[in-house]
Amino acid sequence: RWFTAWTRRQDLEDFCLPRMITELTGQTTVPFGDGVIALKDTVLGYEICEELWNPASTHIDMGLDGVEIIVNGSGSYMELRKAYVAVELVRSATLKSGGCYMFSNLRGCDGERVYFNGCSSITVNGDTVARTAQFAVEEVEVATATVDLEQIRSFRNSVRSRTLRAASGLRYPRVSLDFALSDPGLYLPASVPFSWQYHTAEEEILLGPACWMWDYLRRSGQGGFFLPLSGGVDSSSTAALVYSMCVLVTEAVARGEETVMADVRRITGDAGYTPTDPQELCNRIFVTCYMGTENSSEDTKARAKKLSAQIGSYHLSIVIDTAVKAVLGIFSMATGHVPKFSVRGGTTRENLALQNVQARLRMVLAYTFAQLMLWVRSRAGGLLVLGSANVDVALRGSMTKFDFSSADINPIGGI
Repeated sequence: RWFTAWTRRQDLEDFCLPRMITELTGQTTVPFGDGVIALKDTVLGYEICEELWNPASTHIDMGLDGVEIIVNGSGSYMELRKAYVAVELVRSATLKSGGCYMFSNLRGCDGERVYFNGCSSITVNGDTVARTAQFAVEEVEVATATVDLEQIRSFRNSVRSRTLRAASGLRYPRVSLDFALSDPGLYLPASVPFSWQYHTAEEEILLGPACWMWDYLRRSGQGGFFLPLSGGVDSSSTAALVYSMCVLVTEAVARGEETVMADVRRITGDAGYTPTDPQELCNRIFVTCYMGTENSSEDTKARAKKLSAQIGSYHLSIVIDTAVKAVLGIFSMATGHVPKFSVRGGTTRENLALQNVQARLRMVLAYTFAQLMLWVRSRAGGLLVLGSANVDVALRGSMTKFDFSSADINPIGGI
């Protein structure tokens, strides 16, 4: 994006350091380019993000040239079922040619629409020996493993075709360092391989957006979320994701995650608060509101109330007919015409306009309540307005402009 790619394969050059660095370190040049790091006991190589996904990945040539440990600092964002692909790519990187692959992936959203979910791992000779959670609200998670370099060498020597290919392969220039990763006097058993347990698609939908929402909330400086809860499937799904977030946060606090605890206390404005119940946490940071009119049903109102009770949100139920009549009254005074719904003899155009008035007023009221509800509850700050336009609605545009599609964030916009 900002750099010109290095295109000379297996080639290094000496880069002259600025004098200000030389004065501090005494070093005048640094090797720069496509090489590997030779230590006293092993050889390190590296890939960057998408090089793992490339059909001609560099780990193939590095493995043939004796590189035993390959690291990858990646920025791989979450997609549904993507873990299956990422895990198999890391496994295959060491399965045919042996070696240790350390895949370290970014976690968080950084204010963007995409979410980087971590899911880092250490794999040796095609077997996973360590991993981090596929989804978690912890900002940092560390995976560790004990790797026996002799297992890598034995594995490679047992594959006859690999040794023949390696003998004629291209050589990477070495940058030699007087440093060792291993200790001759330290005897530890190698980490035991295990099978990767994948989440179901439903679990990924429940956990991925929830983690993204927590990261977005803690970075935003706001005090929680506000959602117009209609009782329909889209807004109910959005509310369920907020509750999922509260479950993850409560569990992290129970595990002793101090950073999560500090974020919770800052968001809730309570320096002594320790969340133990996800419903109680949900009540503090999540306000839902059913915005009914004379055309709304009791069923949707009851469903919204029931769901809010189940997840613990601070729930309001209001009637917006007064606001609708005020807008239509201004129109009627200006034009002398009174639009009607189709069931009362109005045209399709009148019917659509009347529906849109209700939808857009819900957006105006949502932002009013979001800005003032924490003030009502004697807390500082405001709330982020949640949208509930699913991916079909977003792609087709089958929505009223500036209704529920207008929000600060839309957790189900990709679902």
